[in-house]
Amino acid sequence: MSRESSLTLDRGLALLQAVADTGGDAITISELAVAIGGSRAAVYRLLVPLVERGLVWRDGSKVRLGAGVLRLAEQMLPQLREAARPVLRELAEALGVTVHLSVAEGEHMHVIAVAEPSWTAMHVAYRVGSKHPLSRGAAGKAVGLRPKGRQWAAATGEPRPGISGVAAPLRGVSGLRASVGVVSFEPLDNAAVGPELVAAAVTLAELVRR
Repeated sequence: MSRESSLTLDRGLALLQAVADTGGDAITISELAVAIGGSRAAVYRLLVPLVERGLVWRDGSKVRLGAGVLRLAEQMLPQLREAARPVLRELAEALGVTVHLSVAEGEHMHVIAVAEPSWTAMHVAYRVGSKHPLSRGAAGKAVGLRPKGRQWAAATGEPRPGISGVAAPLRGVSGLRASVGVVSFEPLDNAAVGPELVAAAVTLAELVRR
C-alpha cells in the first residue's frame, strides 16, 4: 500500500470513528471536517465508499452510522459474549444481583449475556434474547448517554414493573452500542453500583478491542 493510500485509509477510519463517537446522533459535514482536520470536500470524497458499503448513511449534510456497521457488529457478538462471561460472573457474585450485557439493535435493546449470583435467596431471572424498547430501562438509557456526561443510567419500574436497574455504556468500540447493567427486585444503591458497572464496561471494552 502506498503512503498516499495509507493516509486515505487512516482518514477514512478517523471519519468513521467520528461518526460512531456521536453515540447515535447525526453529525454534520462541517463537524466531520473539523474532527479529521480536513476540508469539507475531503469529507465528501471519504464518505463515498463508506456510504456505498452501508457503513454510514447521509441525508444532505447530516451523517449517521449505517446498517453495515450493525452487520459487522453482529459478527463480533460471539466474541463479545465470550469476553463478557467472566466479567459478568464476577460482578454478579460481588453485588448479589443479576447482571446482563445488552446490545442496541434498531429501537430495541437485546440481552445477549446474563450472569446470576449463586448465593442469593432470590434474584431476577433474565433471559438471553429478551428485548425491550431503548426508551424503557436503564440498559437503553445508558447507550444514549453523552460521552462526557453522566457515566451510568438508572430506572425504576422499567422495563418491567417492580424491577430496579442501573447500567453503564461500553465506550470506544466502533459501531457497537451496548451496556452492562444490573436488575433487582430491591432498590439499588445507584451511587455504589454505578461505578462498579462503569469499571466493568471499561474492562469489557478493552477485552473486545484486543
